[in-house]
Amino acid sequence: MITEDALFSGIRELGARLRARQFTAVELAELALHRLETIGPRLGAVVTLTRDRALREAHRANQELLRGKDRGPLHGIPYGLKDLVAAKGAPTSWGALPLRDQTLDADATVTKRLEQAGAVLVAKLAMVELAGGMGYNNPDASFTGPGRTPWNTSYWSGGSSSGSAAAVAAGLVAFAIGSETSGSILTPAAFCGVTGLRPSYGLVSRHGAMALAWTLDKLGPLARSASDCAIVLAAIAGPDPDDATTSGDSFRYKAPAARPARRFRLGVLRNATLESDADVERGFKQAVEALHELADVETDVAFPDRPYGDAVRLVVSAEGAAALRELVESGKVKQLQDRADRVRGFARLLTPAVDYIDAMRARVAMRAELDELLSRYDALVAPTRTRLAPPIGQDFDAPTPGSPPPSDPKPGMPRPPATIPAGNLAGLPALALPMGFGKDGLPVSLQLVGRAFSESTLVAIGDAWQQLTDFHGARPPA
Repeated sequence: MITEDALFSGIRELGARLRARQFTAVELAELALHRLETIGPRLGAVVTLTRDRALREAHRANQELLRGKDRGPLHGIPYGLKDLVAAKGAPTSWGALPLRDQTLDADATVTKRLEQAGAVLVAKLAMVELAGGMGYNNPDASFTGPGRTPWNTSYWSGGSSSGSAAAVAAGLVAFAIGSETSGSILTPAAFCGVTGLRPSYGLVSRHGAMALAWTLDKLGPLARSASDCAIVLAAIAGPDPDDATTSGDSFRYKAPAARPARRFRLGVLRNATLESDADVERGFKQAVEALHELADVETDVAFPDRPYGDAVRLVVSAEGAAALRELVESGKVKQLQDRADRVRGFARLLTPAVDYIDAMRARVAMRAELDELLSRYDALVAPTRTRLAPPIGQDFDAPTPGSPPPSDPKPGMPRPPATIPAGNLAGLPALALPMGFGKDGLPVSLQLVGRAFSESTLVAIGDAWQQLTDFHGARPPA
């Protein structure tokens, strides 16, 4: 018999219960659809229920399992897609009102691969309009309304994969696919208290997904645990002739051992909690202490201080203007929800080519410098986000009572390491792991950053961490 809380289980547990015939894939899909329909709107997490497709795929999964055909750990498992990934026959709105009825005539490569793995698509999930490419300044930046973290619905779920993280955290789906250009998997994972894996650039095909910045965009999983993320990544990774930027690398995953095969080497970044909220600083200190049980930990590791954020903004400005040019020049951006999004696209069309080229040239040196640093460690460690989730209804640049002021930008002044823009510029993988809770019940999150294509190592560290802790097993208020 299936119970209301079944979707808070991990992928392997759900698969074992399906194979033990405690419930069917159809019953599991119907539960997910019910929770998406009743809870999803309160979180601003859902755009479209794919009910007919879900029940068709779930029925097929039942029949195949009864016949002894087993497609692997995702067989019969319900999931959601961020609404910039195409699913044939369902709208793919990119979170934007003027594209609300846009329907693409073929599945994205990721969607096809998940169907081949037996997963059951139950919903297209909400997102920040145009993946944040117009520079939004408020949580209310989607025609579905602001995304809300299930831990406290007065606060934001993070962007731009807002619905993907919230749906996993609230037990609406077993896993979801998000995308990251610069922070859009890691940030919602942090604010919703789930695990998020940003893969190396080129590991997962983007064919059939909205383009924002061709040299930065990545698709990746959000799930309850590192091992669940790895199961999903193994299904979606690999070369694709329809995406020439795929690297040719694949990803294979084995279930975690009871104890890690070796001690890891971790580098804790200097100034990692500079400007952090007190609860983030406290949680990070406790996490670093716990990491000594499974790793040799070097503290006070210097992170190269380079203009990563400026470079990312230039790349997104230029490539985003090109990718979304038709939408901007048509004037349809004036229908967007966020006030900033209605005008910034026009300015981005004027991004100087020389500035973009300079940013792209600087990336080469930045990537080499980061790789040299990462060659000395299995992962670098920092908070995923230094601040707790911001409240709904407040602009991001508004001062937050009780939070430390932003740093003085003068040269030579210490600043927190810019791991998210740096990692995205260099195409590096990162893993966001729940590490506790702060005021108002809001989650705090630990970030691991590794060398390109070191996902197996990051997952192994994440598995070991989640065997020490149970933050990933916590459930938000009903």
